[in-house]
Amino acid sequence: MNGPHLIYFADPMCSWCYGFSPVLDQIRRAYGDALPVRVVMGGLRPGTDTPMTAEAKASVAGHWVHVHEASGLPFDPAVLDREGFIYDTDPAARAVVVVRRAGEDVAARYLAAAQRAFYAENRDVTSGAVLADLAEEFGLERAAFLEAWGSEEAKQETWRDYAMSQNAGVTGFPTLVGGPNAEGVYGVVTRGYAPGEQVLGVLRNWIASIAA
Repeated sequence: MNGPHLIYFADPMCSWCYGFSPVLDQIRRAYGDALPVRVVMGGLRPGTDTPMTAEAKASVAGHWVHVHEASGLPFDPAVLDREGFIYDTDPAARAVVVVRRAGEDVAARYLAAAQRAFYAENRDVTSGAVLADLAEEFGLERAAFLEAWGSEEAKQETWRDYAMSQNAGVTGFPTLVGGPNAEGVYGVVTRGYAPGEQVLGVLRNWIASIAA
């Protein structure tokens, strides 16, 4: 991207990223194409292959309570009740990467839809069928999406996202950075969840500084 823009490091199965999704919507409504957002997959738990224990499910559900309290967004913990559920974040992240080929805006909206499907609608976004259902809602052809999603190319592209996140020093999600300034430097807008007015205030100050 040329000119000032935001880079959003997130994961479809990160509960705090789900909580942050309305804030990202606020940013996109406030600035539109004047401040484009690039979505980069951070890699929360890619490649996990062990079913969740009852203790792990209880711990995760406890985190979701905190996100609900901060964001007001709904959660349905029944999604974790599936027998042998494996909390592998790679399938959903790879789906976002495939959808991103249709544009950054659609990628951001698909990311939010995948989060809502998992956290609020009790839909298993580790499933290719569910991810394809969501892709169809955004006008993507189902068979073509599934072919791309299952390809080695998409897998490598997704892991390049994870590497970019690590190389940028991102240690938690959501993380939102903005740049470049006149010196080509990027700065952190928020590291972790923050309410919309706080984030928009940071952006207003940053935009004023680079326009001065």
